[in-house]
Amino acid sequence: MIADLLPSPVETVEVYGDPADPAPLFPEEERLVADAVPERRREFSTVRACARTALSRLGVPRTPLLPGSRGAPLWPAGVVGSMTHCEGYRAAAVARAADVTTIGMDAEPNRPLRERGVLELVTLPQERYQIDSLSVQRPDVCWDRLVFSAKESVYKAWYPLTGRFLDFDEALLSIDPEGRRFTARLLVDGPVVDGVRVTQFSGVWAAGAGVLLTAIALRTPSVRAVRPPQLLGGVGAVRR
Repeated sequence: MIADLLPSPVETVEVYGDPADPAPLFPEEERLVADAVPERRREFSTVRACARTALSRLGVPRTPLLPGSRGAPLWPAGVVGSMTHCEGYRAAAVARAADVTTIGMDAEPNRPLRERGVLELVTLPQERYQIDSLSVQRPDVCWDRLVFSAKESVYKAWYPLTGRFLDFDEALLSIDPEGRRFTARLLVDGPVVDGVRVTQFSGVWAAGAGVLLTAIALRTPSVRAVRPPQLLGGVGAVRR
């Protein structure tokens, strides 16, 4: 699913679930999950195995993948990327910084947000209006969760460019249900990339096998999303 959202020059790897034998970790990584519950250790290990496989396709040797500030992964020099995991799904996407400026990706279960209070926390009134409308048209997609996922992808694309937090109410999301794309208009000053100020992030989304997936990639040097020629499958965050 992710390969159709982020085609070349982005390298992607996804798996559903975890292998019986967890992928080995570097000692530095082991220390991060030494006291974690088994489920957390498995997802941590599997998503890093995905990332290392994707990196190997770029010719990058195996290396520890440690979290930096605010938990954002520290990628090898000259590489940008994103990792995500949710119940039953793990994925990673990487690219050369010479080709892609930033990547943001998020996976969520295709289930509604549990409480109305959470929805009001992570969405703006205009977004809730669109969610209500889309839910009538397409009840097979949990649009509240999709908006949440898209905002997670926006944050993951934003943070490497700014080093600053972006709150949920600082970007206004609009979803294209037929084109399976979304646009997030920044309500705060965006970063300057190649002399151009970013005022919005555009991305793509997909749904399948009970998973919602959203992704953004800004090409280098032009500030625009990587858009696939075709989306496969059916229609179609907490920072990680």
